[in-house]
Amino acid sequence: MGRLSRLLPAALAVACAPAWAVEIDGRIDADEWAGAQRITDFRKVQPLTGEPGSLSTEAWVLATPEGLAVAFRNLQPPHVPLSRQKLQRDFDEQVDRVNVFIDFDGDGRTGYAFTVSASGGIADEIITNQNDFNSDWDGQWQHAVSEDADGWSVEVLIPWHTAPMRDGPEGMRTLKVFLARVIGSTGERMAWPVASFERPRFLSDFAPITVQAYSQSLLAVTPYASGLYDNVRTGSDFNAGVDVFWKPSSRFQLAATVNPDFGQVESDDLVVNFSATETFISDKRPFFTENQGIFEFTTPSDFSQLLYTRRVGSTGDIDAAVKFNGSLGRANYGVFAAEEDGPTGRSYQALRLVRDFETQNLGAMLTRVDDPFRGREATVLGVDHNWRPTQRWNVRSRLIGSRIAQGGDTVQDLGATLWADYEMDDGWRQQWIAMHFGHDLELNDFGYLSRASTNYLHWEVRKRFTDLPETSRNASVDWRWRVSTNHNDRGDKLNDRFRMSRQSQLRNGGSGDFQIDIESAGVNDQLLRGNGLVKLPENISATWEYERPREGNWAPEYGVELFSGGLAGNDRFGHAGWLGGTYFVSDAFRLNAEVIVIRRPDWLIWQGADRPDLIGTFDGRETRFNTGLDWTLDARQELRVKLQAIGIGARATGAWRFDPAGNPIAATDAVDDFNVRNLGFQVRYRYELAPLSYLYVVYARGGYARAPGSDGVDDALYDSLSLRDDEQLAVKLSYRFEL
Repeated sequence: MGRLSRLLPAALAVACAPAWAVEIDGRIDADEWAGAQRITDFRKVQPLTGEPGSLSTEAWVLATPEGLAVAFRNLQPPHVPLSRQKLQRDFDEQVDRVNVFIDFDGDGRTGYAFTVSASGGIADEIITNQNDFNSDWDGQWQHAVSEDADGWSVEVLIPWHTAPMRDGPEGMRTLKVFLARVIGSTGERMAWPVASFERPRFLSDFAPITVQAYSQSLLAVTPYASGLYDNVRTGSDFNAGVDVFWKPSSRFQLAATVNPDFGQVESDDLVVNFSATETFISDKRPFFTENQGIFEFTTPSDFSQLLYTRRVGSTGDIDAAVKFNGSLGRANYGVFAAEEDGPTGRSYQALRLVRDFETQNLGAMLTRVDDPFRGREATVLGVDHNWRPTQRWNVRSRLIGSRIAQGGDTVQDLGATLWADYEMDDGWRQQWIAMHFGHDLELNDFGYLSRASTNYLHWEVRKRFTDLPETSRNASVDWRWRVSTNHNDRGDKLNDRFRMSRQSQLRNGGSGDFQIDIESAGVNDQLLRGNGLVKLPENISATWEYERPREGNWAPEYGVELFSGGLAGNDRFGHAGWLGGTYFVSDAFRLNAEVIVIRRPDWLIWQGADRPDLIGTFDGRETRFNTGLDWTLDARQELRVKLQAIGIGARATGAWRFDPAGNPIAATDAVDDFNVRNLGFQVRYRYELAPLSYLYVVYARGGYARAPGSDGVDDALYDSLSLRDDEQLAVKLSYRFEL
């Protein structure tokens, strides 16, 4: 009741504030902000001490017909450096910045994060599952920064059409907000209220404010045209299409696309993957990132989710796609549909429903994929429940069922997850996770599941230390201890594991992490792709890494890893090391480079479908080289150069088959040495014509080659620079018209 009594006057102040426009120019005019809620109680949340922030910070929040306006006044004494480097959108550099996080429905399901740096750089993200951030979304909002002798100021305006939101009673609406300021030179984050994404509950701890239920309508049409010239195949291509966004009221919005262009103006990181687990790749395509939060349905398993948008367009061009979401009372809904073109094209549909209650919310999601080419129909139904019984407890549960019909056969299975977090006193916290995925559970027609056939349990204890002496190098230290066990659905033990990790925030704004894993003997049931088990001995790994923000012209990062594994277990150890950094020629121009070196002395690689029960062991060496530059020419123009090269040299050391229990049996089959070369190179120029309207000019080249023999990893890396499987020049123009 005490916390509520403190926040109630603030909520009423915002509710009763006069409604007039605020000019977003970075200069906080007293008359413009006269009716706003004023916030001065900024306290440290990183490190999470709850003590008053070290620098004076004030904020104002004001509801206007145009949107929610927020202003910050940040005093910056001369002895505290102020970072002024220019930044690309969705930056993650450690710089002076402010954060505005908003949960428009106040139900703890979806939040929107808006960040502005002292130099005017911006980032925006969607927050789901309390503390999962996704930067793929780009919203349209106003911001401005000004600087004077005493500090710097920020003004932000978040339009009401940013997200669908429920109506409130009697023309009022209760939002939840979190405001923060970060000092770039130390990493200190001070915020109101005291909430932290390092806790299992973040969105639910935002502060409620009650405002007038303004509503905005918006119709935005974004046509595009793109041309591509392929210098390898000596051909050209032209495409045109349109994206439409319509929000007639606060309760409903629709996004549609016709003949979308998903050309690569954003390059994915290179990956060479010999494992049986598919690599997860995030999606930056505008249609799929626009208000996607309603469709988030994840599990504790790495990246697992019911709707993985990278599936759409993977088997054919997309004719059209549409999604709409909105609210009915306290219930939210979302509908998604997409059609691929061509003989292998698929149809995708998804339906999402969510209902909010006082301390919990309940949701359901149904997905369906029709694949006529393979005669396959995949249906998945999931039910999710989030429960916050007290301020200390956060409990999340998921129940999933899949049904696959193909060739006259139907296969069904279930999965379920439960994870609970308990916040204790004095920085202690406990976590329990339980997962069951049936052997025939299948999400990968529309979703992503790293593996089925899992029965997993873990218990974790954490302790955060923040009362460190001023002479300590660390501002805070977080220790974690975890024990886990994992079996497949047939009862085979995959592993038992003990993990200990230490995460530290340094007073210079950097971070240092250490982790050690001790894993029991067990079996690998995926390496042979369903053709048997591979029994593996005990293994251990230890990792240490350090990262420091910019100091002078340099921002370094480096780390090392020591690990065992393979059939040799702890008899052979491999290692990895990486060294990288950024050199700032100026605040607007920076160069970056990173070298990663990996040695795997007992690398297990499946030998393919023609010998499905055979594993080769290799002494593998890998070198990755990443480099590039970022040049912010002015507020509208940026140039990015990105080069990634991978060289792998692998010397065969043995061949193995396995008995039914998974024990290795030496084989006489020939297994060849091999080398791999991989290259990705992109030069991208972007000019912002207007908000969310861009001209791109992109040159890209790359290739992949695997060959028998081992020329050595250095030769493979060097030779990768000559790869030219693809060489393209693309130009794309898109312009957003708001009607």
